[in-house]
Amino acid sequence: MTTRARKTPGRVAFVGSGPGDAGLLTVRATELLARAELVVTDPDVPSDVVALAQGAEVRPAVGDAGDVAKDLVNEARNGRSVVRLVAGDPLTLDAVVSEAQCVAKSTVDFDVVPGVASGTAVPAYAGVALGAVHTEADVRSTVDWAGLASAPGTLVLHATGSHLAEAASSLVENGLAPQTPVAVTAGGTAFGQRTVDTSLASLAADAGDLGGQLVVTVGSAVAGRSKLSWWESRALYGWRVLVPRTKEQAGAMSERLREHGAIPVEVPTISVEPPRSPAQMERSVKGLVDGRYQWVIFTSTNAVRAVWEKFREFGLDARAFSGVKIACVGESTAAKVRSFGIIPELIPSGEQSSEGLLADFPPYDDILDPVDRVLLPRADIATETLAAGLRERGWEIDDVTAYRTVRAAPPPADTREMIKSGGFDAVCFTSSSTVRNLVGIAGKPHTRTLVACIGPQTAETAREFGLRVDVQPEFATVPALVDALAQHAARLRAEGALPPPRKTKRLRRS
Repeated sequence: MTTRARKTPGRVAFVGSGPGDAGLLTVRATELLARAELVVTDPDVPSDVVALAQGAEVRPAVGDAGDVAKDLVNEARNGRSVVRLVAGDPLTLDAVVSEAQCVAKSTVDFDVVPGVASGTAVPAYAGVALGAVHTEADVRSTVDWAGLASAPGTLVLHATGSHLAEAASSLVENGLAPQTPVAVTAGGTAFGQRTVDTSLASLAADAGDLGGQLVVTVGSAVAGRSKLSWWESRALYGWRVLVPRTKEQAGAMSERLREHGAIPVEVPTISVEPPRSPAQMERSVKGLVDGRYQWVIFTSTNAVRAVWEKFREFGLDARAFSGVKIACVGESTAAKVRSFGIIPELIPSGEQSSEGLLADFPPYDDILDPVDRVLLPRADIATETLAAGLRERGWEIDDVTAYRTVRAAPPPADTREMIKSGGFDAVCFTSSSTVRNLVGIAGKPHTRTLVACIGPQTAETAREFGLRVDVQPEFATVPALVDALAQHAARLRAEGALPPPRKTKRLRRS
């Protein structure tokens, strides 16, 4: 007689996503989302938080608390790992508390992972120091206004625009001064956060048209907000910045832009592909092993990646560079080389470009140099400046196509319209090919869009296409490029040269 194996039940986790900024998600919440098989979510949970549940089924919570709880329990009994994902903090929401109580009555195990509470996080992002004592209330339902007006410390109110007039009048009627400072924050902790400074007397007039869920802070602490307003005061806050790069390389730039408050919009312009014939690269790798080269010069991170991919294909590692000197055209390329455990011998001391590298590169010496050959793995469309300059210095060059750059497909129509009409505040170019390909697939950026170029060759190409180059960093690295753009924006703001913020339509993700 055979017995059927009993299915191991799963668990239910009530997980808070926090107030909006995905960076505030707890480590535990991130781990549970990564392992989840089913995520039952609310519509106000940020999409980038839901996206962390890769591979999981995602569906909305439907029905009342009992219906949702029944669904959670049934799925867990079928052996699934279930996450009930809610905005804010789970056990501060009455409906979710009811769901948890229903699940607790079953035999299914459950966890609760608190989220960062919006009542403290949003004022912090707005620069309001709540201090040790504050009082929080949701004024969208029944409120004890007398008790609230007499409560100690700063008041933190959850409201919508339609509740502001009643809140202001009721607090004043119960003893608060009409000139009590108020800060009203919409879209708290998100990149579109907006805070309006006002008073109880002017609250409805100044902030009544704000949409969505609002966090209203009331009290003397609001008066010091300007000194601590770190989120909305960043140099690129609210800017839409176009990032035309290869799909693989956009992440680092986008993250740096977010640190400065910008909203990066990635538009792939280049697809990096292997050379049509592998023979050249295979001969070059064999030459490295056989001691054919004195130097290897890397002019891009893509070239570094292409050589290492070929190394892996042949079962080689960094030891294949034994006895070979490495030169890099710039610091970002050198960082990629170092990530493989190799320290470059030469990086330009001045301009990080082919010309800068040539200025520092030693001429061939038939007494000191045992080998007269240099390996130059690079893109199929690279210029001849570096190779020609090395030959003038007496070196023999193996100029090898390590990868091909292929123009990407055009972005969506609304993105192209934004580019041409000035919907982007700035664009960051990291190579001549990104300039050529962006113009080719989407057209020239509008003249009001600031143009930032990573180095002199990229800037020269931009000018050839009729673009005005506004920003060029001292060092040709992505962090330096973004930081230089932020510094430029800060100078413009200090000079009063920045136009008022524009309303731009939401772009689809490419």
